[in-house]
Amino acid sequence: MTIVSANGIELAYDSFGDESRPAILLISGLGTQMIRWTASFCAALVDRGYRVIRFDNRDSGRSTHFTQSAPPDFSMLGAALAAGKRPDVPYTLYDMAADAVGLLDVLSIARAHVVGRSMGGMIAQVMASEYPDRVLSLTSIMSSTGNPSLPQAAPAVMAAMMGPGPDPFADEEGFLVHSSAFARLIAGTGRAFDEGQHRTLVREELQRDYDPTGAGRQIAAMAVAGDRRSRLATILAPTLVIHGKDDPLIPPACGEDTAASVPRSELMMVEGMGHELPPQLYGLVAEGIQRTAQAAQDRTPISS
Repeated sequence: MTIVSANGIELAYDSFGDESRPAILLISGLGTQMIRWTASFCAALVDRGYRVIRFDNRDSGRSTHFTQSAPPDFSMLGAALAAGKRPDVPYTLYDMAADAVGLLDVLSIARAHVVGRSMGGMIAQVMASEYPDRVLSLTSIMSSTGNPSLPQAAPAVMAAMMGPGPDPFADEEGFLVHSSAFARLIAGTGRAFDEGQHRTLVREELQRDYDPTGAGRQIAAMAVAGDRRSRLATILAPTLVIHGKDDPLIPPACGEDTAASVPRSELMMVEGMGHELPPQLYGLVAEGIQRTAQAAQDRTPISS
């Protein structure tokens, strides 16, 4: 892992594979760290001929945390948005997209294939619409457009996500039970949930960093981004939208709306997949990313 200064903050990142190969930038989801893009998933892309970069978003992992900003008051945030006002938030998805572009600048990467999951998919969409000269291809996984008419997560799922968990340093086992219960709730039906694997990953995240307020600021960044469909309509990069048919957190209609909003995009609806990326799907997802990246490479010479 390396930490660099980019877009006025510190970003922690890892790089896998030959630096002379075309770059794939992986963007993480809400409240999660770059290690959710596991080393074995990164290896699956390296084996397909790419350099792979994963990084911690601001307010996660070992990147800069905005602890000087109080956690958002979600009731006030919702009331302001309902009244058509723009709440004052520490940062937006557009700032987070600028972080990713800043990281590419530091690494002297002119253009990259950009892949994002969940909130990371939204950031990747913003990159593709606002920085078209930096994005060779876009893969948006289990994400959405901000369309207010789309279905929302079931109340039980939202309550589980927003409900506070035990302090992991006072009650690690309780924290792991709480985290595993939510992960199981949003997992798909296509394969057995691997609680042991999830616990190992969460323990690794705890060793890297723990900031329960960071996810709240990231939620606020998503909330103020609004409906992005008009901007998605400007995306020219080859685009793949991957979504689980069993996703209870960001329902399948959100993936369908994303694909409908990006011209000439491909939609891959995955049977049995929830709001997750289990190892059993690494090959399928990596193949889709490669296919989409190849579509860009076939039409555009790559120099970095």
